[in-house]
Amino acid sequence: MSNNKIEIDKRRTFGIISHPDAGKTTLTEKLLLYGGAIQQAGSVKARKAQRYATSDWMAIEKERGISVTTSVMKFNYRNFEINLLDTPGHQDFSEDTYRVLTAVDSALMVIDSAKGVEPQTEKLMEVCRMRNTPIITFINKLDREGMTPIDILDDIENKLQIECTPLSWPIGMGKRFKGVYNLYKKELYLFTPGRESRRRQGRVITDLSAALLDEMLGSQARDLREDIEFIEGVAAPFEVDHYLKGNQTPVFFGSAINNFGVKEMLDAFVEMAPSPGPRAAVTRNVSPYEEPFSGFAFKIQANMNPAHRDRIAFIRICSGKFTRGMKAVHHRIGKDVTFSNATIFMANERENVSEAYPGDIIGIHNHGTIKIGDTFTEKEPLTFCGIPSFAPEIFKKAILKNPMKAKHLQKGLVQLAEEGVVQVFRPVAGNGYILGAVGNLQFDITMERLRSEYGVDAVYEPVDYHVARWIECDDPKKMADFEKKNKSNMVRDAEGSSAYLTTSEFQLDYCMKEWPTIAFHKTREINNSRTPHPQAA
Repeated sequence: MSNNKIEIDKRRTFGIISHPDAGKTTLTEKLLLYGGAIQQAGSVKARKAQRYATSDWMAIEKERGISVTTSVMKFNYRNFEINLLDTPGHQDFSEDTYRVLTAVDSALMVIDSAKGVEPQTEKLMEVCRMRNTPIITFINKLDREGMTPIDILDDIENKLQIECTPLSWPIGMGKRFKGVYNLYKKELYLFTPGRESRRRQGRVITDLSAALLDEMLGSQARDLREDIEFIEGVAAPFEVDHYLKGNQTPVFFGSAINNFGVKEMLDAFVEMAPSPGPRAAVTRNVSPYEEPFSGFAFKIQANMNPAHRDRIAFIRICSGKFTRGMKAVHHRIGKDVTFSNATIFMANERENVSEAYPGDIIGIHNHGTIKIGDTFTEKEPLTFCGIPSFAPEIFKKAILKNPMKAKHLQKGLVQLAEEGVVQVFRPVAGNGYILGAVGNLQFDITMERLRSEYGVDAVYEPVDYHVARWIECDDPKKMADFEKKNKSNMVRDAEGSSAYLTTSEFQLDYCMKEWPTIAFHKTREINNSRTPHPQAA
């Protein structure tokens, strides 16, 4: 077996997805604790003491206690190389989250036991379903009163249309929560909560009929035995193929903040989650075991270190082996680039990397030459598919307080658009910039970053647009007629693609009926070939 294959097979690259406040950041830190990547958890509640969660590094995240960017963290667990992409949980940052999900091989879905499936989780699940991404589910906050485990499973199956197979089961909830029984390993760890460190070792019970169980749990021992008998009788058995196709999700219960159930989930995850698989390019599928190097940029982050005004392109390696100093072709611009200072990440900590393999995420310094969706290979001209841009739902006009800063504003908006922080449109008829987002917080972040990183003092004001669609037509004359008749509604996005903005879904429907030869797209795939490649909604 080649060394490349050994390295590839032990890699697990996944993203954590959840609704805000489901406990995703806390769970992320527990995973890092088990991997030895950090020694102390900076829980959300401890932020007032100036100890912030490791994965939240941007100033506004620390102020508001939310994750608004995507952190990439690498750690080793049981000789598996794990790349964890901690996606923004806030509903305003779904576009960045969507793009991150194109770079992972599987996902971990975190659900609050009291709230069940929430709208943001449903949106993210749609993206996973588009790619048949395998999903493991962690039901969090069992240390609080919430829905019964059976009701949560029903909620997931009904709202997300995915079969649930519990591989662990909680012992009580709220004040009576004692831990979880591992259905996957058929064993129960009796242990005490511990927020700050790895789980304390406790007694292991492999036989549920053991008297020790009654001694430790009292009446809850009988409840557990009845629950397990019921679950083993009615729940669908876990089938690896169904999981890998995204049709079935193994479910684990626990309390991340108390370290209950996290290790059970992590142990199962490294054993069952897929290693890097083939990636779709426009011309063919690319196997991770191919010798030539290939990879694509799925995220751009500017000013991770404001003192250096740096711009980091996050590149997912798809095939071959990366070595420091190697050359690759940057296909969109048709030039060779030398990867001399690639880094790997531990939230805001980074270190130079001398080699990396498919599944790994490396950071490349650049000065605005790399865009999301750009492909890098040693020779073959490839363009990887499946990096979407989604139509925004809220629109504002950017107003510059100091007209002398117009160029700074343009530069800042272009770079923030490349990151996916906000979408930027230029009206075909008229001046200025129209910003598009899916939530108001995105505008706040945009204005704050323009001020702190680009020295631009700007504000935003509402515009009477509520719907956007990218448009295309096979007939250039009809396209020109459409643009002429709807000039006041026409804009160009940051990539130069034509888009149509209007006031309501009703107006959009009217326009679509009036112009049947025009295609209106809710999503646009970023493939960074010479022409945009729209994807129908």
